[in-house]
Amino acid sequence: MANGIIIIDKPQDWTSHDVVAKCRRFFHERRIGHAGTLDPMATGVLPVFVGRATRAVEFASESEKEYIAGLRLGVVTNTQDITGSVLEERPVEVDRAALEAALEDFRGDILQVPPMYSALKVKGQKLYELARKGVEVERKPRPVTIHRLTVEHQEGPADFILRVRCSKGTYVRTLCHDIGAALGCGGTMYSLRRSMACGFSLADSVSMEVLAAAAEVGEAASLLRPVDRYFSTYPALTVDERRTRSAKNGASFPLDGADGVYRVYSPDGEFLLLGERKEGRMTAIKSFYEV
Repeated sequence: MANGIIIIDKPQDWTSHDVVAKCRRFFHERRIGHAGTLDPMATGVLPVFVGRATRAVEFASESEKEYIAGLRLGVVTNTQDITGSVLEERPVEVDRAALEAALEDFRGDILQVPPMYSALKVKGQKLYELARKGVEVERKPRPVTIHRLTVEHQEGPADFILRVRCSKGTYVRTLCHDIGAALGCGGTMYSLRRSMACGFSLADSVSMEVLAAAAEVGEAASLLRPVDRYFSTYPALTVDERRTRSAKNGASFPLDGADGVYRVYSPDGEFLLLGERKEGRMTAIKSFYEV
């Protein structure tokens, strides 16, 4: 039975759901989830969790991410990217220095108004469904954090490549739209590639073609990373058979040592759980042992 994490380099024009559906066939496993949805136009790092590893998705979804985004100044669209209808076109008299100066206001903790073309729900309806009907509703600004925002290079008279490292919930296309608005000429996102998510980079990723070829010869599971790798920043502890039984029964157990969060393993090396030791007892935060 396949269990682990695979980092997919999502192709353009695929939805994240498309990737998950293919992975279910390749790994012959229904329990598959992903961390951090990518829009169809976006490419890049999409962590996919297989089998018992799906229990780690909730932790992965909280992590910061990094993107390489194309910003086109002078154009405003209804979707805030080039897949939408053009609402305005304006002359651009902005050079790289002016753009870099404008970015200062978008670093750190900022507020973003979620775009209408998004999967957020208002009164049970997804915003993009309302937008397609020509309905616009009020959206409250949400706090996000832009950890890093730089101009990588200029591709054309009004086209710039930005590197964005940001918190969960950040809309990079909204960031492009808002930067264009601040410059007075408008802006839209014309490309997006996620270069990092959940601590994994493009160097860790494999293409769908590579995965398909491995699945063809029955070796798809060889591309999976053990789920405990995701928690490698936490120290590891190996417990005895008695405590292993307690862990597998869902019970906390006594364990001397310093308080903190640990990766807990059985004597034979099985990853049992991510646990918290507090006041001499180990309690599971999330279990990963085989039932």
